[in-house]
Amino acid sequence: MRLKSELYKKEQFALSNKIMDILELNNGQIILHDLDNDIEKQNKIMNLIPELRKYFSFSNMKGIESPELLKRPYLSIIRQITKLTHDLHGKDKQLIIDGKIIRSRLLLFTKKN
Repeated sequence: MRLKSELYKKEQFALSNKIMDILELNNGQIILHDLDNDIEKQNKIMNLIPELRKYFSFSNMKGIESPELLKRPYLSIIRQITKLTHDLHGKDKQLIIDGKIIRSRLLLFTKKN
């Protein structure tokens, strides 16, 4: 029996690119605080779960297997699926919103060669 990674390579890369399009990255980066507050992007990613289950082996991907157990299942999906086409790095970021200092993460995506 062949692995899904062999059978559906094109579909997996297409889904990874679709997630990158949903994120609408600015210079290859996004702030986690912005993503947490953008319900529309979260829903678009979560709506991909049936398609992701079809084309990916998801036994080790909790965001796809059992998203109700995670606080940010969309972030888990982003990390697991986009690693096909991009390297993901994070660093701390402080934002000032309404005079309050908010700590968040800056997610940096770099395209793999």
